[in-house]
Amino acid sequence: MSVNDEREDLIRRISETQRGLGRLFAQHQSPLFASNLTMRQLKVVMVLSITGSASGQDLAHNLGVGLGTVTGIVDRLVAQGLVSRHEDPQDRRVRRVELTPAGAALVEEINNAGFTHYRRIMDHLDTETLRALDHVTRTIRAVADKLADDHD
Repeated sequence: MSVNDEREDLIRRISETQRGLGRLFAQHQSPLFASNLTMRQLKVVMVLSITGSASGQDLAHNLGVGLGTVTGIVDRLVAQGLVSRHEDPQDRRVRRVELTPAGAALVEEINNAGFTHYRRIMDHLDTETLRALDHVTRTIRAVADKLADDHD
């Protein structure tokens, strides 16, 4: 087997293992499945969790939809108490959308649910395996950071 074939085989096996872990995590009662959010509503919530706030135009661009579609999505999120709208202090014509405390709590709950399952697994690993996992995850993060920097 050539080095390239071995690399491709390893990448395939790692990817399949990660997908399998994702399916296992999804089987647990995730807050994602308990919520009544549509995929687009979830995307808005996640964008706002990263950016802090966004205009309707920003959200439309991020979702690849029209402003009218974003208005409906945001209206439903406001009705659920997950986001709020307010005037942009620098341009009163623009309405900004941001997470409410309930929206931020939902994002935190989603993030914590995945971490809780992952932590349970790590609690069952021996110290040598944890050291190796620490090294590998730090290496992956460093490469991801470099690729993100190169992309900017």
